[in-house]
Amino acid sequence: MDNFLPIAYFQEKFVPFAEANISIATHALHYGTGAFGGMRGLPNPQNPREILLFRLDRHCQRLSQSAQFLHYELPAEQIQKAITEFVHQNQPQNPFYIRPFVYTSDLGIAPRLHKIEKSFFIYGIELGDYLSPDGVSCRISSWLRQEDRSLPLRGKISGAYITSSLAKTEAVESGFDEAILMNTQGKVSEASGMNIFVIRQGRIFTPPTDQDILEGITRDSLIQLARDIGLEVVERPIDKSELIIADEVFLSGTAAKVTPVKRVENFVLPSNNPLTQKLRDKLTAITENRDPTYQDWTFPISLD
Repeated sequence: MDNFLPIAYFQEKFVPFAEANISIATHALHYGTGAFGGMRGLPNPQNPREILLFRLDRHCQRLSQSAQFLHYELPAEQIQKAITEFVHQNQPQNPFYIRPFVYTSDLGIAPRLHKIEKSFFIYGIELGDYLSPDGVSCRISSWLRQEDRSLPLRGKISGAYITSSLAKTEAVESGFDEAILMNTQGKVSEASGMNIFVIRQGRIFTPPTDQDILEGITRDSLIQLARDIGLEVVERPIDKSELIIADEVFLSGTAAKVTPVKRVENFVLPSNNPLTQKLRDKLTAITENRDPTYQDWTFPISLD
């Protein structure tokens, strides 16, 4: 692919992306002992020499917390400083996605987190819409979301995403765009890499954090936005049958942004999505720094 940003942060320095390579014996490659973040950036529509990052502080904080699960002390301030310089180095001209990654970088075969070297890198890629903004079809996955008692689901641990990968491929190969995973209690958890919201009779429902979901930053933002504009948001367990009779269903995430669900299995949902569209428009205005109420959610970086 030729849309990767040209410069990566690797081994505590900035190098050409093509030179940022790891050994085939890297510990994290074999055991999934890594954790990642993801955030979007875009040129400010009012000032193309300025890049806007959405909720950079929260993303850095979450990655720092994810690193703790790997016994890696990586302060959020250090991550933020590296990301800011990463943007300066690349001078992006189009919307893009940043992928910071922490991992066990030693060469070895013993699965462990103690007495092993850890490292941190960053790369980026130009990115438009990850999912169709017109809506997606979803199947209920045969794979269940993991439980927090087996994996630390408060972090984006790389090894956990085998389940997401299996679910996504199962969905696509059976004619759907995306997968919805249930948890081990039989309740709706999340999609392959997104949180999920259900709207019924003007009220918004979403699974709470005790339903083995990722604590999504876009999810958190949308809950606050909805409440700020007078919508009721209820965090509670959601049954599969509620997806079928919902007025609206949408997915949320850094890559997916706000994406309406138009079909669940063989049940077609209403084509009119007024509240989903309202929240999507509101979030877009904030990420483009057009809403002064939420200016502290956008982190500007001057390219000059």
